[in-house]
Amino acid sequence: MELGIEERSLSLLAQQQPMAIDLRFITMAMNITTDLERMADLAVDIAQRVLEMCDKPLLKPLVDIPQLAAVAQIMIKDVIQAFINRDAELAQKVILFDAQADQLRNAVQKELINDYMAKDPKTVSRAVPLLLIARHLERICDHATNIAEDVIYMVKAEVVKHHPERLQGTV
Repeated sequence: MELGIEERSLSLLAQQQPMAIDLRFITMAMNITTDLERMADLAVDIAQRVLEMCDKPLLKPLVDIPQLAAVAQIMIKDVIQAFINRDAELAQKVILFDAQADQLRNAVQKELINDYMAKDPKTVSRAVPLLLIARHLERICDHATNIAEDVIYMVKAEVVKHHPERLQGTV
C-alpha cells in the first residue's frame, strides 16, 4: 500500500503540478505512509514479543503497558482524523500527548530494571519482552507525533518539527 500511495503521489506531482496546500498534501501523504508502515512493523514486533511470553507466567500485573497502549491508540486515531479533516488543532493535541507516552515508557523501564532485573537475574527473560513492548509502543507514539507535525505543516505551512516551543500555549 505504501508503494502504491507513493506511486500515485509521484504521478500527481508530475501530471498536475500542484501548488501550495495541494502540493503539501501530496508530499505529506508520502511522508505519512512511511510513518504508518513503520508503526505496522512495530506492531508486528509487539505481537512477536507477546508470542514469546504466552507460555511463561507474567512477571507482574500489567498496568503501565496497557495505559501506554491506550495512549498510542488515541494518538493514532486522532492523528488520522487530523490528517483526514486537515485539523491542525487536533494534530497539536496529538503532539502534546507524546510526553505522557514517554513518561509511561520510562516508568515501565524503571520498574522492570530496578525492581525485577537488578534484584533477580532470573527475571530477565520475562522482563526483556515487556521492556521491548513498552519501547515499541512509545516509538509508535513518536511516529504519530511525526504525522501530527506533518499535518500542521500541510495545513498551516508552519514547521513545528524539532521546534516544540512553537506549540506552547496553542492548544
